[in-house]
Amino acid sequence: MLADDEDLFRGALVALLELEPDVEVVAAVGNGEDAVAQALEHRPDILLLDVDMPGRDGIEAAADIRALMDVPIVIVTRQARPAVLRRALQAGVQGFVHKTTPAQRLIAILRDVQMGKRYIDPEIAAQALTEQECPLTPREMQVLGLTLQGEPVAAIAEQVCLAAGTVRNYLSSAMGKLGARNRFEAARIAAEKGWI
Repeated sequence: MLADDEDLFRGALVALLELEPDVEVVAAVGNGEDAVAQALEHRPDILLLDVDMPGRDGIEAAADIRALMDVPIVIVTRQARPAVLRRALQAGVQGFVHKTTPAQRLIAILRDVQMGKRYIDPEIAAQALTEQECPLTPREMQVLGLTLQGEPVAAIAEQVCLAAGTVRNYLSSAMGKLGARNRFEAARIAAEKGWI
């Protein structure tokens, strides 16, 4: 089963995989919510999930699926940043590949992971060993994530059940830690690092 919000990429991947005599794609969806639902319905042997999808991203979907069933999951992404890799590993995925991976290599990786092996793109793994740790607290990451979506402070406060002043304090703290001039720059920096 696979999930990717890009119709062209998803369709091409389905066609490519179904050329293999021992592969059947049981479901192909465009968002994380559908990925969880279809995984529960079809009980696939392996899942291939994109990171960037609307609503629940691929890593969140992977964590939800792994909490409900024991199935190997490979993340495919253009966001091949070490912090994204760390999030994926914490979610219990067994594979992490960049979308530039050649088709036949991807198929070999899927077979290996389905047989119980792990695969992490070597370049991303090397970067992960040298990248700085995220200095942000979970709450700071949460409010920066909502800032990145364009939410005003009042809306963020309502969504996270905090006072607007408390949200401003979290944003100010994050700005200080990241050396940002404003909350939007802090959100951009955190997103570029893969922390949100």
